[in-house]
Amino acid sequence: MASFIDLFAGDITTQLLKLLVLVANTVYSCKGIAERLITMISDVQPTIKDIQYSGVELSNHRQTQLRGFFEILEKARKLCEKVLRCRRWNLKHVYHANKMKDLEKNISRFLNSQILLFVLAEVCHLRVNGDRIERNMDRLLSERNDSLSFSDTVMEIETVSDPWIQQVGLDLGKRKVKEMMFFFTDTYLFGISGMSGSGKTTLARELSRDDDVRGLFKNNVLFLIVSRSPNFEKLESRIREFLNDGVQQRKLVILDDVWTRESLDKLLSKIRGSTTLVVSRSKLADPRTTYNVELLKEDEAMSLLCLYAFDHKSPPSPFSKKLVKQVVDECKGLPLSLKVLGTSLKNKPERYWEGVVKRLLRGEPADETHESRVFAHMEESLENLEPKIRECFLDMGAFPEDKKIPLDVLTNVWVERHDIDEETAFSFVLRLVDKNLLTIVKNPRFGDVHIGYYDVFVTQHDVLRDLALHMSNRVDVNRRERLLMPKREPMLPREWEKNNDEPFDAKIVSLHTGEMDEMDWFDMNLPKAEVLILNFSSDNYVLPPFIGKMSRLRVLVIINNRMSTARLHGFSIFANLPKLRSLWLERVHVPELSNSTIPLKNLHNMHLIFCKVNNSFDQTSFDISQIFPSLSDLTIDHCDDLVELNSIFGITSLNSLSITNCPRILELPKNLSNLQSLERLWLYACPELISLPVEICELPCLKYLDISQCVSLISLPEKFGKLRTLEKIDMRGCSLLGLPSSVAALVSLRHVICDEETSSMWEKVKKVVPELCIEVAKKCFTIDWLDD
Repeated sequence: MASFIDLFAGDITTQLLKLLVLVANTVYSCKGIAERLITMISDVQPTIKDIQYSGVELSNHRQTQLRGFFEILEKARKLCEKVLRCRRWNLKHVYHANKMKDLEKNISRFLNSQILLFVLAEVCHLRVNGDRIERNMDRLLSERNDSLSFSDTVMEIETVSDPWIQQVGLDLGKRKVKEMMFFFTDTYLFGISGMSGSGKTTLARELSRDDDVRGLFKNNVLFLIVSRSPNFEKLESRIREFLNDGVQQRKLVILDDVWTRESLDKLLSKIRGSTTLVVSRSKLADPRTTYNVELLKEDEAMSLLCLYAFDHKSPPSPFSKKLVKQVVDECKGLPLSLKVLGTSLKNKPERYWEGVVKRLLRGEPADETHESRVFAHMEESLENLEPKIRECFLDMGAFPEDKKIPLDVLTNVWVERHDIDEETAFSFVLRLVDKNLLTIVKNPRFGDVHIGYYDVFVTQHDVLRDLALHMSNRVDVNRRERLLMPKREPMLPREWEKNNDEPFDAKIVSLHTGEMDEMDWFDMNLPKAEVLILNFSSDNYVLPPFIGKMSRLRVLVIINNRMSTARLHGFSIFANLPKLRSLWLERVHVPELSNSTIPLKNLHNMHLIFCKVNNSFDQTSFDISQIFPSLSDLTIDHCDDLVELNSIFGITSLNSLSITNCPRILELPKNLSNLQSLERLWLYACPELISLPVEICELPCLKYLDISQCVSLISLPEKFGKLRTLEKIDMRGCSLLGLPSSVAALVSLRHVICDEETSSMWEKVKKVVPELCIEVAKKCFTIDWLDD
């Protein structure tokens, strides 16, 4: 069962604040009282949330004390509703104003009692010095109408660290932040960044008490909680008081829980000349002086969960270690999740743990406490996002857990699903990365305007993915905008089959199964579906027959997660997909193309990754452009049976063509010059390609050429200089013996990436093209693609 604070605190304080704002703005006779109450409740809200998300179950005595306070808040809420229902100039306003004064006194009396501060001290394992709290409370109460703000008192509380926290996972973070502070001595802004629940605040509090840090700043350290709705007047007052105390020493101001750049900038303007450590879910400081909180390693995560569940760092005998490890694995090193689950599972039998594991594997919260203290806490990270970016975050639940997601797949889904362009989709990725809601698997060329996005991957923490699933599943299954399978199952969910007598409203559908034949599918009516993602693991796979009824489908992603290549059956259904614009096939046999192949008239981009192309592009007996009349972006990667390319260069609509990691390509066809609209051409890692045809010089729109790692390529065509629009060429790993003299005519060329041996050739060209940038590539070898 959820505790009463989970059931009441968040709802009452938020609702009451909204009503008080309305009263202050519309009822003159209650304006002053309402404004004072707004200040009181706003100040106390962060403290309530700290208690709420602590993961600690309160004693009955403390629950009784707090229940009385929430009953007062509930009375205030109801009174506000009565005030707002009264007509203007109603005499009842005088009566209600007197009632509000009584409630103000009751709230003030409770805050005077210091109960909230003591409760917070208990749940945070703080030792409070009563005399100092009394003095500080006197000062605080006189400053702000008897209101209490934990952010103003945190540095005035003598504390000892939670011994459990000290034991698990903080040493690395403390060392990294201290190294930055001691190395960048001329820098005045440092950052701690990380996803919600990763332990940022815990780390910052430990640093504020650290002997090395306090020694560096001669004990001049101030810790302030800013929060999502900061009281700038009060924060600035505390900063002025701290900085103007007459001590001429360098000082450290730690700003915790900063939500926006605007809030930070406003406070930084008051902290000039002192060092600031900003703690945020977003990346607000320079990356060089920002520590991105690392999640706990497996042994650390096991210790933390066990400390909260068993009061020891390992499971007691004979409790199932396998069960404990399953719970730990689902937390993926996130301290908040480990702490809350450990507390919830304390004194529970193994049978109960088994049920928790099953719920976690389905992407569901373990119980009400897990939902309110983990998912609700993390959902706050989404509240400041633009609506479209928030929707894009929710789309992430459509991808399998523990898998790298090709950036191109993700952006294609967003482009078609949300009617945005590629540049906007890419900016959304960066926004989510800055908010620590997404992680980019680093690529040396990431961010380059010409990089192939299929070479870049993103990942997402499983708890964030579970949040996306949880939020998507809040409505009835037929009304969900996203119909998602959280993990691989032998069959489709029974819940879907039970409800398939009426249409599903889903616009994104994601299925994750093993081998499927025609009898394994049941009928589904998905008239609004725009995106279908099929993940499976088998050597044979029958496409779901209901695809034929998905007339609005714009994106189709088919990924086989086995290392072997699967045979697909049921391709005839493609004839019923008139709006299909994006097709991604991975580790499957591509069906052979012929005159009888149904044209995909609206298909704009197609990716074939680790596929067997089965001579599909060797044909000369038919015009392939009739099958793909609108295709503008074609990527073929790691297709080891691709030999001939004649038919590909007949697709005259191509704007971007990528043929990479294809070891049997010996030459490019002479009809290459047909691609009069081609702007980008990747030929990366085609080791047997020995030359480029002279026809490549007849491409009037070519801006980017990648021939890197074509190790057999020893020369460029003599007329290469005719590529007047070429802006960038990547030729690292090539064995060129020389450059044609015509390269001096490459008037648009601005960037060349090459090896050190080739750079001297381009230095001569730079004398003629002075704006040319020559980048000597560092040796970079990777087998990251094997991770998939």
